Amino acid sequence: MNKTYGSKTRKGWSLTAILLMTVLVLSACGSKATDNGGTNGAQASNELEQIKSAGVIKVGMMGTYAPYNFLNEKKEMDGYDADIAREVAKRLGVEVEFVSQEFSGLTPSLQAKKLDAIISQMTITDDRKKVLDFSDPYITNQVKIIVKEDNNDITKLEDFKGKTIGVGLGTNDESYLRNEVLPKVGDFTIKTYDDVISSLKDLNAGRIDATINNMYALKPIVDANGFNIKAVGEPIKSDQAGIAVRKDNPELVAALNDALKGMKDDGTYNTIFKKWFGEEPAQ
Repeated sequence: MNKTYGSKTRKGWSLTAILLMTVLVLSACGSKATDNGGTNGAQASNELEQIKSAGVIKVGMMGTYAPYNFLNEKKEMDGYDADIAREVAKRLGVEVEFVSQEFSGLTPSLQAKKLDAIISQMTITDDRKKVLDFSDPYITNQVKIIVKEDNNDITKLEDFKGKTIGVGLGTNDESYLRNEVLPKVGDFTIKTYDDVISSLKDLNAGRIDATINNMYALKPIVDANGFNIKAVGEPIKSDQAGIAVRKDNPELVAALNDALKGMKDDGTYNTIFKKWFGEEPAQ
């Protein structure tokens, strides 16, 4: 009886040991799964790692704003912004995928995670910084008043009173006209456009009295279309554009800044700037 009992006991302990080992293995697997899940969760919250893991950064730009960004004869995205985007992507170790759309839709698309970044002459402003994060500036633009060649009535902002002024929809220039110029100058009509070419066509045809923009943007459009327009007066303001990303992405912003700094340090930035504007960038 004792021998039989001992045999049963040994069998019982063996079964218990097997069960215990099984539980430990399952627990370890469960722990490993949890740890991996935690790691993946951390990666999911770090958009820089997401971009590197995907091997591509999705960049939004208008594609209608030469020489900054436009579709060339091969229907490929080209221009200053496009070259900056390609070089930044290269330094991040990924490819770039361009997504073209109207300027007013870029921020909503970024916030909806259809884009990873906007590189489309988006001016850095306090209002935009409330909803977006920006890299360091990658260009400074001088903005001037643009009128028809035969218009000598408008040379300064005060001359806008009673006139119709065209501007890009959702741009910093639109905010500037509505929030700063309009209260100071008095009543004038603001007409918005989804692209620069349409506003210049209306200006050339006399459907608006003036617009505001910078000569870097206007020269290739004027040359290509033969518009009879001119810039007048002194620059009315100076804007700086940066690479826009979703809020709370310090790792991505830092990586973008490192890429831009590296481009400036090794001369790549100057090469791109001179290629599109024919001069050295302002210091």
